[in-house]
Amino acid sequence: MNRIDAHQHFWIFDPVRDSWIDETMRSIQKDFLPKDLSPLLIENNFSACVAVQASQTEEETNFLLDLAAQNEFIKGVVGWVDLLSDTVAERLEHFSKFDTLKGFRHVVQGEPDDFMLRKDFRNGIKELKQFNFTYDILIFHRQLPAAIDLVNAFPNQAFVVDHIAKPDIKSGDIFSWEKGIKELSKADNVMCKISGIVTEADWNSWEVADLKPYLDVIFENFGTNKLMFGSDWPVCNLAGSYSQIVEVLESYSTQFSSHEQNQIWHENAKFFYNLKI
Repeated sequence: MNRIDAHQHFWIFDPVRDSWIDETMRSIQKDFLPKDLSPLLIENNFSACVAVQASQTEEETNFLLDLAAQNEFIKGVVGWVDLLSDTVAERLEHFSKFDTLKGFRHVVQGEPDDFMLRKDFRNGIKELKQFNFTYDILIFHRQLPAAIDLVNAFPNQAFVVDHIAKPDIKSGDIFSWEKGIKELSKADNVMCKISGIVTEADWNSWEVADLKPYLDVIFENFGTNKLMFGSDWPVCNLAGSYSQIVEVLESYSTQFSSHEQNQIWHENAKFFYNLKI
């Protein structure tokens, strides 16, 4: 099976730029580059990955594009561009020249809960479609109502929800998140990444049983044709190894047919990001 890791990051650690990697995350306060990821992909039967922005600058987008040009297994990049800018269309036209640049993301989880309702943000989202760019929705579960409003306002725009919208797995709270996921999944233009789950659980003591109710919800609502795997490496290292993250989904997905498993591990990411594989 040619698996695709649809969500991982690279960085050369900078304590100022990467201040979100605080002292509680000391284990990832270092460089993570393609040479570090490559053996993990091979070990776990992955042939490709999608590199996702971790800082909000165009320099970050260019950094990831350079890495993709140097490493054939990086088949796609989700970069950053200032969607609030009056010149966003010009910047999107510039970035449309790069075949490996598939879409963009803004760290909305760090913004006010009504950020996605802003007119200037939506003006930026409106421009993505003409260049066939996707958009990754990175939010906490409390921001799901705004995300639902956003995807319904742009029915022709391709969206994917990162990290299953970050439910509070550590506390076991599921109900408000589940309600939002049910509503969001009704939109035909939205997929969901099975990523970033273990880091929403207790980093030191999570068990598969803690994750299963959340996996049940996303599979029940999105189905195998709208879900894709992402490791969230190296952030996942805070709570488990790359292989442990893979094993969670491997174990859970044994209930599905080989065709359905291939959708989750390969086909959905290939389709959504238009990967040349």
